[in-house]
Amino acid sequence: MDTLSQTLSEANKDSDRQAGSWGAVFAMSLGAFALVASEFMPVSLLTPIAADLHISEGQAGQAISVSGAFAVFTSLFISSLAKGINRKTLLLVLIAMMIVSGTVVSLAPNYVLFMLGRAMIGVVIGGFWSMSAATAMRLVEDHHVPRALAILNGGNALATVIAAPAGSFLGGLIGWRGAFFCVVPVAVIVFVWQLISLPSMPSERHQQSASVFALLARPIVRMGMIAVSLFFMGQFTLFTYVRPFLEDVAHVEVSTLSLILLLMGISGFIGTVLIGVMLKKSVYPVLIAVPLLMAFLAFGSLCWENGLLSLP
Repeated sequence: MDTLSQTLSEANKDSDRQAGSWGAVFAMSLGAFALVASEFMPVSLLTPIAADLHISEGQAGQAISVSGAFAVFTSLFISSLAKGINRKTLLLVLIAMMIVSGTVVSLAPNYVLFMLGRAMIGVVIGGFWSMSAATAMRLVEDHHVPRALAILNGGNALATVIAAPAGSFLGGLIGWRGAFFCVVPVAVIVFVWQLISLPSMPSERHQQSASVFALLARPIVRMGMIAVSLFFMGQFTLFTYVRPFLEDVAHVEVSTLSLILLLMGISGFIGTVLIGVMLKKSVYPVLIAVPLLMAFLAFGSLCWENGLLSLP
């Protein structure tokens, strides 16, 4: 009887742990939403940011570049720097940094502090995405891992769709500072939720792993990294300055701009869903066609701006 009671007690504890773990997965999904929303918010607010801080739109666009640069450096070194640190503690520190970053950006009196806040969100981006998948896999049983990863990336996908248009809409109502600050309460909720739901997760790194830079000695890896880097540089350059282009060249209003950004987000989500079908048929034609299409769109935009192309 005692053995049966002990077994039932352990089963109940396992059930409670799993329920709490799923809560942690959803908390991380909300964290991914807030993080991606913070990352892409400047895209829809570039013009008012530049006007308020008395800088050019090109300088304001560097808010994306600086966060991306710090994200890259953080993702490369966080594994070594954070070994031995409990993963729950590390996640909470990153979310706390996101709260501080959003507050600094929304209250920044000058360009330097604005960029400092953006650099901080870059650190959070690199740290969170470097460990989020592995953390989600530790929270659930093996057969639930695909579902957990889908929930985690659901927050990312949702933010990709609505972050830019929501930023434009909120910027028109409460200003760009208010739009940025709207992410802060969400981050606070994420912090409290993760504090309650995340179990203690001691680091599993017991040995020094090989440096990621050693992979660059392989020519195919080096060439692939260069190609990927150039592609994302082009993508974010084209995407970052879409608001100034639509306002200055296409002469659209803020309400129309929000709609266009929403349609772009929805199209991106649809493309993410459909690309898997195309990749199953052939990988390399897709890898070649996508950057060529992006280059065609950029060239067409330049022709339109310089009067070489007119649309009805």
